[in-house]
Amino acid sequence: MQLSTVILPIHRWGEGQKVWQRAEELGFHTAYTYDHLSWRTFRNGPWFGAVPTLTAAATATQSMRLGTLVTSPNFRHPVTLAKELISLDDISGGRITLGVGAGSTGFDATTLGQEPWTPRERADRFAEFVSLLDRLLTEDGAEGVSHEGDHYAAHEARNIPGCVQRPRLPFAVAATGPRGLKLAARYGQAWVTTGDPRLYESGTPAQSVQALRGQTEKLADACAALGRDVQDLDRILLTGFTPDRARPLDSLDAFVDFAGRHRELGFTEIVTHWPIPDSDFAADQKVFERIAMEAPAQLR
Repeated sequence: MQLSTVILPIHRWGEGQKVWQRAEELGFHTAYTYDHLSWRTFRNGPWFGAVPTLTAAATATQSMRLGTLVTSPNFRHPVTLAKELISLDDISGGRITLGVGAGSTGFDATTLGQEPWTPRERADRFAEFVSLLDRLLTEDGAEGVSHEGDHYAAHEARNIPGCVQRPRLPFAVAATGPRGLKLAARYGQAWVTTGDPRLYESGTPAQSVQALRGQTEKLADACAALGRDVQDLDRILLTGFTPDRARPLDSLDAFVDFAGRHRELGFTEIVTHWPIPDSDFAADQKVFERIAMEAPAQLR
């Protein structure tokens, strides 16, 4: 089981680069960041762009993988995003993973002045967004990619020389519903979940485990329907949104117990938030770093 972290883009780079470099020193498999324009309780504080942050992180680190968790169609277009991603993949030497999801009704959904999309429209846009992005990052010939869809268009969009990673950089598709799980099965090299949001406030850890078991089973069914082995996909749990959200970082033993229970469900990667004092992601930094250094060996 791999251990990764999410570093929110809240630091000016003079301080932020130290955090990303420390994450690499601690041995994290991947350091992700949120791709939002603002987010919840951080809305009125510093918040920097995901792609510039990852570009800077790519030049400040050597081997740790980097990625978004997650990018969505809320304020992105596949054509411009593809150009940024191939550039980022090149700068990082092929260390980028694109976490991608349908988005939600949060701040990003209206900041460009549009009305919030309905759940159905978000799902429709997500399906077209992922399939077109797959083409843009894979078909890097001189003829370019053309597409005229219900929500997105491209005309001879060229992405030469393409990704460093072949046939393209990996997608980690965030999904819990049937349409999203089908996209994960078709296009994903990994699948991402935060658990069942309905259990966030009043659910129990046992209920959460059962819900996650159901999600993994549905993912396996979606893969089987396409003739794909679910073992081909990494299965990523982004922590902090399950009923026991704070407890895994209380101690090394608590984390190993939490991660072990989820490894039994088939998860191959656990992602924790880098501690932020006085926030939803507050945690003891020393305990967090001990978990980073010692937990992976105990989970092998």
